[in-house]
Amino acid sequence: MASLKLRGLRKEFQGHPILHGIDLEVADGEFVVLVGPSGCGKSTLLRCVAGLEEIDGGELLIGERVVNHVPPAQRGLAMVFQSYALYPHMTVAENLSFGLRMAGKPKAEIDAAVARAAETLQITHLLARKPAALSGGQRQRVAIGRAIVRQPGAFLFDEPLSNLDAALRGQMRIELARLHAELKSTTLYVTHDQAEAMTLADRVVVLNAGRVEQVGAPMALYREPANLFVAGFLGSPRINLLPGALLGEPQVPTLGARPEHLVVRAGEGPGCEATVIAVEPLGDVSYLHLRAADGTALIARVAPDTPATPGQALRVDAAPAHRLRFGADGRRLSDN
Repeated sequence: MASLKLRGLRKEFQGHPILHGIDLEVADGEFVVLVGPSGCGKSTLLRCVAGLEEIDGGELLIGERVVNHVPPAQRGLAMVFQSYALYPHMTVAENLSFGLRMAGKPKAEIDAAVARAAETLQITHLLARKPAALSGGQRQRVAIGRAIVRQPGAFLFDEPLSNLDAALRGQMRIELARLHAELKSTTLYVTHDQAEAMTLADRVVVLNAGRVEQVGAPMALYREPANLFVAGFLGSPRINLLPGALLGEPQVPTLGARPEHLVVRAGEGPGCEATVIAVEPLGDVSYLHLRAADGTALIARVAPDTPATPGQALRVDAAPAHRLRFGADGRRLSDN
């Protein structure tokens, strides 16, 4: 496998900047996930790494080789797309072997590579089928297998699970995690799904308008976001953001508290008063949707048997240790 280094990477479309000097390193064997809102530049960044888009500034290194002007086929990378991009007239085996056949590899080498990939992905029994006879999850396995047989320096994934239903996405997340542990592959992965980012990544890169907001381990970003954008983007349900004065910290412009850190109780007590708008029972937990007196919308994660009904007035608070404090510029304030 190979490392990836992006040094001041820039991209423009018709004179309009899309990527504003991206600096990022993906270590050999590391799984890095790019997340951000639609239009933030994450897929464009991936396509620049793949060579499908020309880089307008900065450097891209694969290993120690600068590849800014190296054609995609010579970069030693394998890309898996959202659309699977399988050849419908070919069997699974033929789809898996296509790249190796085009490269003129010996038949014995091709057959062995296909067999290994099929066994790894548990699709050996599908080798004689064509894509039309496969489920969405099976097609995605074939697309991943086609990348595996090439033994690339790094894998690039562009929202590969977004076409699958929720159950299959969950299953494929587990498969991708297993594959990465087995292959120890350098991976750059684009997704809009926070569950994928939090469960798959060694590190998460949060992009916003073509700039890197923060890079770090998933839970580090969740617990210690650099600014309001990262705090609001990571987490489902979203973080609660409210004026500090509501919880007795008038000197703090904005307080953040995750839904699991909000404490709700009936009667008098610390915190602010809020009215229950709706109760969302999900079996193992319930979410209380509330509105504070100043109109701030809040959501609290509570035990499923917590007594609460729409229209009820409750006290809402968060322990000081679980409060994230943000300044007027949107940056998180030091805990010191």
